[in-house]
Amino acid sequence: MKLNRLFIGALATLALASCNDKMEYKEYNIYDKDYITKNFGNVGGFMTDIYNTVDYDFGNYSGGAMQASATDESMYSKLGNAIDDFYNGGWSASNAKGSIWNSMYAGIKTCNHVLGEMQGLDFEELKLNADYGAQMYRYEHYQYECRFMRAYFYFALVRQYGGVPLVKQEISAEEANTITRSSADDVFKFIIDECNDIQGKITEDYSNLGQYATGTEESGRADKLAVLALKARAALYWASPLFNSNGDKERYHTAATYAKELLDAAEARGKGLTAKYADLWDAASFNTPTIMKEILFGRRYYKNSSGDNLVETNNYPAGIEGGSGGNCPTQNLVDAYDMQATGLSIHEAGSGYDANNPYAGRDPRLAATVAVNGDQWPTYSGAAKLETFQGGINGEPLTGATPTGYYLKKLCNGAISLASNSKLKESRHTWLTFRMGEAYLNYAEAVFKYLGSADATSAEFPMSAREAASKTRLRAGMPAFAEGLDATTFWTKLQNERFVELAFEGHRFWDVRRWKEADKFFKNIVEMKLTKSDDGTITYKRQTISRQWNDKMYLFPIPQTELMKNPNLTQNPGWE
Repeated sequence: MKLNRLFIGALATLALASCNDKMEYKEYNIYDKDYITKNFGNVGGFMTDIYNTVDYDFGNYSGGAMQASATDESMYSKLGNAIDDFYNGGWSASNAKGSIWNSMYAGIKTCNHVLGEMQGLDFEELKLNADYGAQMYRYEHYQYECRFMRAYFYFALVRQYGGVPLVKQEISAEEANTITRSSADDVFKFIIDECNDIQGKITEDYSNLGQYATGTEESGRADKLAVLALKARAALYWASPLFNSNGDKERYHTAATYAKELLDAAEARGKGLTAKYADLWDAASFNTPTIMKEILFGRRYYKNSSGDNLVETNNYPAGIEGGSGGNCPTQNLVDAYDMQATGLSIHEAGSGYDANNPYAGRDPRLAATVAVNGDQWPTYSGAAKLETFQGGINGEPLTGATPTGYYLKKLCNGAISLASNSKLKESRHTWLTFRMGEAYLNYAEAVFKYLGSADATSAEFPMSAREAASKTRLRAGMPAFAEGLDATTFWTKLQNERFVELAFEGHRFWDVRRWKEADKFFKNIVEMKLTKSDDGTITYKRQTISRQWNDKMYLFPIPQTELMKNPNLTQNPGWE
């Protein structure tokens, strides 16, 4: 059983969660329960299905739009996409963007089935097999992986909807259509309690199994660090204003405690930041030790053994063969990258920023994330340099051309060519669910909010928020945050560091919501319009686009279809 292939997202054909009140075993190669439970691999098929439910965002909306394009990170270059509904008034209970509701509850149902129906097996007829002990070790730990995944699915639900129905065991369809919503507090408590209970039981490290190793790489499976990462993130969300309306400071204490627990355990295992930021999205990230040191848990996506080109197809520049524009970084994001020499924001006096040469001397993460005019992008041999100015080969008014002046590099493999005669058209991609860069920033936020100062430390938290938040900057070749920053200034800089470090990784959409600061960040999107004069000089002009925001959008509407099936569900405020 090759568990290193657990993350083959779109192609999973193994056990699917049924909508009926009992699991339909016939969906698993038309075999019944007795057959399924005779073999490690058959039972493991259910685990594969559970792992395949983990969310990712390489372009989940029609035409390849990422959720980033519903934030100030990017604008989608093709008009009429479903992503527009988030800010044009088209969002409603009947257009609820409810795929997470459906997929997460399908995953929870499969988890509950495995936990309820597939425990206590001994596979008697396989005891003479040479790998029996190793396979039984895996089987006996499925329950802890199942519980981790179920907790993760509930996290995906609670961050989106607030309180949701908590289903902890298999129930009938009739019961499912009468269950009420638990409070967000209860859901967060369930997630954290589950993580606390299983963190000492789940496998410590699948890359070091000793006598239980089978020679098959299993770095894709959830282990103790994944559990600790989920617990730390969930605790930080629970402490944030969206879910902490009373401003309970002790929640930040809890979040800081769990973030430190994760960092201590990860560093003890040799984890840390990889040397080069851009390497995290390398095609070989999943099996390169120097890159894997930062990855705590990820979902691998590829359609065949060679990989896929989903990200490139969705985001390569218009004007090249196979390119369609896609998710184009905003000027808001570009402005967030500080000056490398001074470490100051481009808006701060003495930063060294030159508006006539706007990309020079900036944080190196800008060049790793955003393709700007004049860049060699993509990087494959023969690709022309980008022309994003008006009338350029990749600029407006070309259909699908960037409206912002930029294209996306991050997540893409620039060596891929989508040309019909290309020799490299596909590669592997990994969606990073948890990584050390986020872990340091989570710690920084929780400790800052608890201790109240960027530089404050205690016996319990000997690393200050400033020190933790500086780690991702130092890795990128940026100066550390200065000592002595006042609380307001540091908070602004810490928010900005998350914006830059975690761009296009699925965090911005949720960060701004949990901070309840959408009025500040999401209402005005800035584009950069470039024009080229006859002498080759480029002129840069900012253009601001207004987007709609209503505070009801901090939480998603419960899908109308679910309300119709279950009269005991209540709608989120403002969506009635």
